[in-house]
Amino acid sequence: MITATVFNHAGGAGKTSVTRDVGYELAQRGLRVLLVDLDPQANLTSWLGIRNVDLERTVFQVAVDGSALPEPIQVFGLDLIPSQVDLALAEAQMLGQPGAHFALAQALEPLKENYDVVLIDSPPSIGQLAILGAGAADKLLVPIPTRAKGLDAMPGLQKATNLYRRLRRDLTVALYIPTLYDARRSHDREVLEVLREHLSPMCEPIPQREAVWLDSNSAGQPVGVYAPGSPVHQDVQRLTGDIARALGLEGQA
Repeated sequence: MITATVFNHAGGAGKTSVTRDVGYELAQRGLRVLLVDLDPQANLTSWLGIRNVDLERTVFQVAVDGSALPEPIQVFGLDLIPSQVDLALAEAQMLGQPGAHFALAQALEPLKENYDVVLIDSPPSIGQLAILGAGAADKLLVPIPTRAKGLDAMPGLQKATNLYRRLRRDLTVALYIPTLYDARRSHDREVLEVLREHLSPMCEPIPQREAVWLDSNSAGQPVGVYAPGSPVHQDVQRLTGDIARALGLEGQA
């Protein structure tokens, strides 16, 4: 089992879309996939059509007292540990607890024979829940938009990854993922070149095709379910191959 945390401390980078849709595609390729929603906004949960989640179904007790993971919800061939807004309360309760940042890693340990890959959707912050996700990760996946805000996020991103490496000295970024790319815009092309100069390894950019993404989110379905064979689905399939290679899953996926 390999655990990858999808992280960017800035919002709007495409973390949740990557987690949901790549997770679904990996499951379609025969891998046993667990998704963990660490974001109290719970977009991953709702974008899979799951709502009205009890706090006990989340990682709350894992974070605050080191409990075992709750039974996951099965949806679209995936296992999901969902989230909800009250998960944010864990942030304060984790402070000052020795070893709290490794509670999720410890909770995942007994599941190593149950899953091939765990994808963790980290909140857009560098708070306690984000550190919890980093503490559980073997690798980081980092979506970054080909926009000015992507460049603006780079110093904070570097600080965050340095912080995480103090927790896990062996933690590395498996793949940087340029998102929201429009090749017709000179701005996007210029930003992409800057990202390529400073960040590695990096996959090919994910084009901006917002309509299908937004509609699939509203429908609570992965793109591969909502619009199979569409250009967006083809983008997701290509990205899934890139991520599988980056995580060493290529022989399995």
